[in-house]
Amino acid sequence: MAALSSEFGDLVQIKKQLIYVITLCRERGLVHSVKWASELAFALTPLPMNELPPPPPFTEEDAQDLDVLSLAKSYFDLKEYDRAAYFLRGCRSQKAYFLYMYSRYLSGEKKKDDETVDSLGPLEKGQVRNEALRELRVELSKKHQAGELDGFTLYLYGVVLRKLDLLKEAVDVFVEATHALPLHWGAWLELCNLITNIEMLKALSLPDCWIRDFFLAHMYTELQMIKEALQKYQSLIDAGFSKSTYIISQIAVAYHNIRDIDQALSLFNELREQDPYRIENMDTFSNLLYVRSMKPELSYLAHNLVEIDKYRVETCCVIGNYYSLRSQHEKAALYFQRALKLNPRCLGAWTLMGHEYMEMKNTSAAIQAYRHAIEVNKRDYRAWYGLGQTYEILKMPFYCLYYYRRAHQLRPNDSRMLVALGECYEKLSQQVEAKKCYWRAYSVGDVERMALLKLAKLHEQLNESDEAAHCYIIYIQDIFSSVEHVEHVEVSTALRYLGQYYFKNKRYDEASLCAQRCCDYNDAREEGKALLRQISQVRDQGEASSADLSLPCVFGSLSNNNTPVRRVSPLDLSSVTP
Repeated sequence: MAALSSEFGDLVQIKKQLIYVITLCRERGLVHSVKWASELAFALTPLPMNELPPPPPFTEEDAQDLDVLSLAKSYFDLKEYDRAAYFLRGCRSQKAYFLYMYSRYLSGEKKKDDETVDSLGPLEKGQVRNEALRELRVELSKKHQAGELDGFTLYLYGVVLRKLDLLKEAVDVFVEATHALPLHWGAWLELCNLITNIEMLKALSLPDCWIRDFFLAHMYTELQMIKEALQKYQSLIDAGFSKSTYIISQIAVAYHNIRDIDQALSLFNELREQDPYRIENMDTFSNLLYVRSMKPELSYLAHNLVEIDKYRVETCCVIGNYYSLRSQHEKAALYFQRALKLNPRCLGAWTLMGHEYMEMKNTSAAIQAYRHAIEVNKRDYRAWYGLGQTYEILKMPFYCLYYYRRAHQLRPNDSRMLVALGECYEKLSQQVEAKKCYWRAYSVGDVERMALLKLAKLHEQLNESDEAAHCYIIYIQDIFSSVEHVEHVEVSTALRYLGQYYFKNKRYDEASLCAQRCCDYNDAREEGKALLRQISQVRDQGEASSADLSLPCVFGSLSNNNTPVRRVSPLDLSSVTP
């Protein structure tokens, strides 16, 4: 991991730069960048009056456009974009030119959203377009070739290219924008949405500015490189940003992504104390409360957000999660739809709506919702995984395999993806691949404690009794060493198999132990008793126990020299293409 930028040594200088860029972004109506910089500046110590930075330079052209700019900005703030653009059309200053182009872009976006808002059913990509984009691209392209675009207009040019799906050109322009104006967070954030893997990130030539560390931390979180993201955020906290609510929220999201629920919940609660009216990321907080089935807390959060602003996307998602937890799936889907009317590009709402349709057994609507989610963000492993589950219900294993593999590529160390892949390979009679998946799922830390069991049953089906016994042994030892409550059905299955296995191999002491433990479970009690009778009959005939079986006792500790099952190489998914 790269060290922090050397510029972090001077927090006073960073504070000055933030105050300066806040003014620049505010003049141009870039409200999200203003908010981000303001939150960061608030986390740093206030500057004395004599240390405050001077206002941005004021040119002769700015003076000529001053009155028009003031008028147009007032219309812009009231979302009257066409009106703002009309008055700005003849202005010559950089500031007025940006606002003119930005007003035209936002006008097109507003009209597009108004048309899209009532047609959320089928996929309609390409049917509703921002009509202003092509004209804006032509005009900005000419200025770009002439080298007349500043950092802000380069950012806008990049946004236009992205909207036209010219992604490679967009990446180049956003990189150029970060070099021209490194302090504008909007350009960095747009770049985040276009980077699909770590190789692409490493290939970028980025400016050496302190803001790059915030970008890299955000990028690591997006690419599921959570360890690196947490290290980067910790170093930012150590550098002096310990009071930043933005950083706390990002760390909470990172912990959510690796399913460290306790840590994430604790950070979200801390965030709520520091900023009780915050709505951003509260949908992620509600996902955690949902997973933990914390109904009262989720109810309180939903009511609280409704009081603050009931027409926010996050509020609708929280209410949707609340109804989902109460198994009112139609109501939940309704609120996720409401969220999408407010913002058709809300990734979480599409994915959650897919889950609700799955609960309602409406597979075609679920597929539709998951596909929308992937369209918004191809890195959303939950949507790929959801599609896999949907096709599993439809008994289409080849489709299923494709989607699970995409989910696994995004989350290589998530045992749920690996177990799902293993089940798929099993259905397609590709037992070798299935075994690899199950073993890898166990190796990376099996969340649901299913991988070893499935591996054992697969070995059992293939009459590989030694391997099956090995897997059952580790499974049982894992279960008995765990403090969590465990489903007894599967433990009894393992004990039953091991009792018979030891008996066949004349290890009567171990067989007897397993049979006795079987008697603790209702479904295995009779078999346990029957096995004990068989053992006593054999012993009465004077048959000795065998001692040459190289298998540890099920209730002994596993030492390193008898690690079960052959080590398998890391999973290679390239061998099967659906």
